[in-house]
Amino acid sequence: MSQVCVEKSLIFRSNTPYSTDIISDPDGRDPLFCVQLDDSKLNYFQQPQDIEESDFVEFLEKYGRHSFLAPSQVQPSFSAFYRAGDPILIYFDSSSVLSILRQPVKMGTSGLCVDGNPTGFLDSKSTSCTRIFANLSESCMTDPALDAASYYRDFTVLKVPINDTVMQSMKVNVTAISSPGAPHMKDNTCTNVVSEVIYEIEYSGTSGIQSVSVQFKVSNISGNSRPSLQQHFTVHFWTRTLSHMLPRSGNPGYITGAPLLIANSGAMQHMSILRSESDGSCSQFLRHVVQFGRNMRTGCKISLSPILEGSNCSYMQQKLYKAFWGMNRTEDFAITGSAHSTQAEEWMTILIQNCSVQALNCTSCCMVPVTLEIQILWSKVGLLSNPQAQILGARHFYQCHPLKFLNMSTVPVTTVVTFTDMTDWPEPPRGQPQMDWKLPFDILFPFKMALNVERSYRDLPCHNQRLRNECIRCWSNIPFITLPLSRAHGKSFAHRSELKHAKRIVVKLGSAVVTRGDECGLALGRLASIVEQVSVLQNQGREMMIVTSGAVAFGKQRLRHEILLSQSVRQALHSGQSQLKDMAIPVLEARACAAAGQSGLMALYEAMFTQYSICAAQILVTNLDFHDEQKRRNLNGTLHELLRMNIVPIINTNDAVVPPPEPNSDLQGVISVKDNDSLAARLAVEMKTDLLIVLSDVEGLFDSPPGSDDAKLIDIFYPGDQQSVTFGTKSRVGMGGMEAKVKAALWALQGGTSVVIANGTHPKISGHVITDIVEGKKVGTFFSEVKPAGPTVEQQAEMARAGGRTLAALQPEQRAEIIYRLADLLTDQREEILLANKKDLEEAENKGRLALPLLKRLSLSTSKLNSLAIGLRQIAASSQDSVGRVIRRTRIAKDLDLEQVTVPIGVLLVIFESRPDCLPQVSALAIASGNGLLLKGGKEAAHSNQILHHLTQEALSIHGVRDAVQLVNTREEVEDLCRLDKLIDLIIPRGSSQLVRNIQKAAKGIPVMGHSEGICHVYVDTDASVEKVTRIIRDSKCEYPAACNALETLLIHRDLLRTPLFDQIIDMLRVEQVKIHAGPKFASYLTFSPSEVKSLRTEYGDLECCIEVVDSVQEAVEHIHKYGSSHTDVIITENEKTAEFFLQHVDSACVFWNASTRFSDGYRFGLGAEVGISTSRIHARGPVGIEGLLTTKWLLRGNNHVVSDFSEHGSMKYLHESLPLPQRNAN
Repeated sequence: MSQVCVEKSLIFRSNTPYSTDIISDPDGRDPLFCVQLDDSKLNYFQQPQDIEESDFVEFLEKYGRHSFLAPSQVQPSFSAFYRAGDPILIYFDSSSVLSILRQPVKMGTSGLCVDGNPTGFLDSKSTSCTRIFANLSESCMTDPALDAASYYRDFTVLKVPINDTVMQSMKVNVTAISSPGAPHMKDNTCTNVVSEVIYEIEYSGTSGIQSVSVQFKVSNISGNSRPSLQQHFTVHFWTRTLSHMLPRSGNPGYITGAPLLIANSGAMQHMSILRSESDGSCSQFLRHVVQFGRNMRTGCKISLSPILEGSNCSYMQQKLYKAFWGMNRTEDFAITGSAHSTQAEEWMTILIQNCSVQALNCTSCCMVPVTLEIQILWSKVGLLSNPQAQILGARHFYQCHPLKFLNMSTVPVTTVVTFTDMTDWPEPPRGQPQMDWKLPFDILFPFKMALNVERSYRDLPCHNQRLRNECIRCWSNIPFITLPLSRAHGKSFAHRSELKHAKRIVVKLGSAVVTRGDECGLALGRLASIVEQVSVLQNQGREMMIVTSGAVAFGKQRLRHEILLSQSVRQALHSGQSQLKDMAIPVLEARACAAAGQSGLMALYEAMFTQYSICAAQILVTNLDFHDEQKRRNLNGTLHELLRMNIVPIINTNDAVVPPPEPNSDLQGVISVKDNDSLAARLAVEMKTDLLIVLSDVEGLFDSPPGSDDAKLIDIFYPGDQQSVTFGTKSRVGMGGMEAKVKAALWALQGGTSVVIANGTHPKISGHVITDIVEGKKVGTFFSEVKPAGPTVEQQAEMARAGGRTLAALQPEQRAEIIYRLADLLTDQREEILLANKKDLEEAENKGRLALPLLKRLSLSTSKLNSLAIGLRQIAASSQDSVGRVIRRTRIAKDLDLEQVTVPIGVLLVIFESRPDCLPQVSALAIASGNGLLLKGGKEAAHSNQILHHLTQEALSIHGVRDAVQLVNTREEVEDLCRLDKLIDLIIPRGSSQLVRNIQKAAKGIPVMGHSEGICHVYVDTDASVEKVTRIIRDSKCEYPAACNALETLLIHRDLLRTPLFDQIIDMLRVEQVKIHAGPKFASYLTFSPSEVKSLRTEYGDLECCIEVVDSVQEAVEHIHKYGSSHTDVIITENEKTAEFFLQHVDSACVFWNASTRFSDGYRFGLGAEVGISTSRIHARGPVGIEGLLTTKWLLRGNNHVVSDFSEHGSMKYLHESLPLPQRNAN
């Protein structure tokens, strides 16, 4: 083997991927760059030589090589797309300035920020640096590095680099996920300062940038001497990878060194590039095959002399293009290393940019290609045991020169092939080390890696950091020898919400789940649904195992069928069809049934899992396999190997040979495998699984046998609670019962595995029961070792119901006394309330998670507390005869009187966001109406809610009904609360329209009172008073724009356009800094209109509104009915006839004439307070006070009356006389 060397001072371009080396020259000259090769005719020098740059052209002609270029000959490249590492361009529309996106880095030992560092395309990384402020108050207001707006608001990102004109289609807006306010000084502290910036940049293949999002974290800087701030900057590039699912066995991906596959007119070929002959010319027959993962660069010369004269430019271009390709144009690239031409979904179109793009500024030039650069982006996809390299994108683009500048009969051409690995490394799961940590046995991990399956197995794009955290990635560190996962096992999950982090899961299918109701055959539809759910979780990167029953039932079906077929034809014919059905079948022994059913059961599982490209394997075990240490190790190794290969193990007790259970074998602290429940628990602990799901034919664990009158489902079961449970008989099939399941679950829990027992047979939930459990939803009974300090939400609801009934039995004066006491506490404990509220505000501002309107709702003040106290006293005064009031009396017959009286609804669930003042209001209304109350507040107001609830219970204590009002502080999800239909009678949401819609969707069997939107209108008629218009509009929009009763759409009669009144309205809105959006008709009347509204059904909740033009009051009413939310609508006019028409025809909860929309409020209506504003048409509508929280019951007082006395021949007649109502309490 020879070695050829050249000086490093030359720009060397290798034309083959041979091994290279750098050696020191013995004469002391510069080091030499050497190539080891086995063919002396290849394109390299045979001996070291000194070459001056002035002699370079002559030298090049002598050797005929294009492998060397003098520095002056290196031409700047042109790209229609970003190359990896290229700076990303941004454009400022307001100033028409082109710039680059920057990612600050630290400089020197001090780590100070350098802002000029460009963000490189595809260069995902994080940086941090420090800023020091000499004058904090000035920097707080002027330094753009501290203001979130400077990172996204004034510029757009360009999809691709440009040379001259920026087109609108090239711009990509930067979307802010959460937009904190501008920095400002407060008490010598600069608040809302950007401390972390995270850019998420989506690119599509190699075609450019598709979307950009940014999110922030903010902090505060105290004004000490020369304060400092450490900022963090993260840029993450991501792409939507393959949408289809690839086979999960074998290795269809590319292997390093394998030839790349391309499609040429439908035929599959190997990609190749130019190769030089010994004289430096391009070979017409030999080409280098491109190998996956190996960068290449080749050079040679193409002769143009035969075609220069009389040839057009297009002909010469095509000659050079074809020389580069070596064939007709290649258009498709194989995504995997085993694609076939029939698999269209596994081919990707190559993006090609030819010389026509570069000839735009040179109309008289003939631009010919001289360099072909092939860029290939790829990623690892799949599990560690089956790493699959797949192509994400490929492009060909050319560097082109004008032909007249070449001045030679030959053209030197170069081909460059580069591979870029775009594998996205996720965060490791629970208990795993970070990627850059070294384990003691890392030498055993030849393929230790994290592989991205964000799109391969889930159709869920991750557009930003928040969504990326919810995406599932595939992670495994199982080596190619049998070792268990190094998960920090030993402690189970404490809460349901943590179950989504479960990596390794065992699903136990009870006999009642797998078998049909006749115990003969399998429930195929139910089994298919379970297989689908397991497949979904497996393809998310989890490791799934199934412990299944059903072999006996399947075998019983087969053996019965065989016995019937074995009957003689004569017996069958003489028996008749009806008798044949009732033919006596001998009792079948269970072991024989199991032997006959095992193969069929496994074949069924394999067929079902194959539909999801998942392989399954069967393992049959007995108790002896766990007692024998060698067998136990073998079983453990087999299961780990199957999981490593992404195979779902399906385990069952070998019922064909299983011996009778040994009665006392689990006294040694190890559970005995008596049935599939104990088998599942034993496997879960042996395999260190995160979660065991036990599916049976009951909803979960009940405190007494299901079906008994007092049986209650236990949501969370804790060790030591067995004494509170009464077990019944076992299920209709199988060997275990609930007692066996609980015993197995507790043993698994003690071993560090979380357990959920749920119903796998219910037709409404079996289709998603497994995925619901993993998502943390309230399904079945969850076994936990962590017992909460307070009561469960079910216990709180029961306490609220009992307390509410006691509350309703109090005298009206006693209930009023409680409310008066609460009003006094609000003013007496003012300082403590405001201090707690200050903590909430500071935490919300620091985390930057609340918009300004929500911060206003969160804030409490002395005036707010005083108004609350006044409202509560109004409630107390008006509630004297609310409960038990007679609203109708009827004499049915002599001595038979009927009364309809008001009573509480029962237990109310009020869910509210960012509104701590809502808590005492709603509590007072519930107390006045005798209702039990469950309160679920937003976590952003946790401190405020806690003290207000404490004061409420203090007031309730004066009459011993402290438990009537409960505050839910557990991790209970709102969706789970909405399912408590047996404990909650009415749900009242107080918050955003999205919250209301979510609750209305989640509530199952519980009525929801409220409104999803507050789109309020004000219509200005032609006869409106000039003095009234601006006052009412200003108050409706600007007094409290975040309220649900604030003006959102202003309707103006067409005749008022271009009048002084219209100008006054616009001027007033501008002074109040209200942003105006133009409706379609309003925009058509204006030459330069404000931004046109995106939707006329928008609730802004801020200093924004829409203005639209109507032709009449009739059109105003129609507009309100079409786009309104039936909340509050107003007309401003002096024409009484027009006003009455509006009042009678607008179908909304509140309709006003010459009054602000803000009057739509319980306090202003004299109701004292409100639980909300209802836009529904039953029970209550508009502001809902005490009356809306009451229902009625009928009281019938008789004297030995029976219905038969009122029959045709009876002695009694119906009177149905209305009786006067009793006098109401004057107080």
